[in-house]
Amino acid sequence: MPVDDQIMKTLHIPQEEAPVARLIGMRLASAGPGLATFVLDVDARHHNPMGSVHGGVLADLADAAMGYAVISTLAEDETFTTLEIKVNFLRPAFEGRLRCHAKVESRGKTIVYATADVLNDEGKVVAKAVGTNLVQKRPGATDAFHHRPRG
Repeated sequence: MPVDDQIMKTLHIPQEEAPVARLIGMRLASAGPGLATFVLDVDARHHNPMGSVHGGVLADLADAAMGYAVISTLAEDETFTTLEIKVNFLRPAFEGRLRCHAKVESRGKTIVYATADVLNDEGKVVAKAVGTNLVQKRPGATDAFHHRPRG
């Protein structure tokens, strides 16, 4: 079920889907102030040579969820960029639905620290991630997805 449009507006979350989300197949499942959950149905397309979900896919899922959690804390004239992300891979994932819950743990004037847990269908943690983000003022008519005005 899509996230309620009013929630998206209130949290300043852009309505458009990020191109990388379409590419990988992940989508926003829920959002709240400083919170976001993404889901991804994984199969062999997402596998590494060993037959499990590629770590980069897990990292991207966590990065997207943390990014949306950060976006939900931004003022209308702010944008952000990820400075650092760290992911610990705890167990392999193979097929089924992955769910990533992200939370803003600390929000300062310019630095936001977020965490994320990627869980499998059984509710077991597959990966844990942390991210540090830099908040910046938006130039002109941009939004949280666009650091520069659209041309």
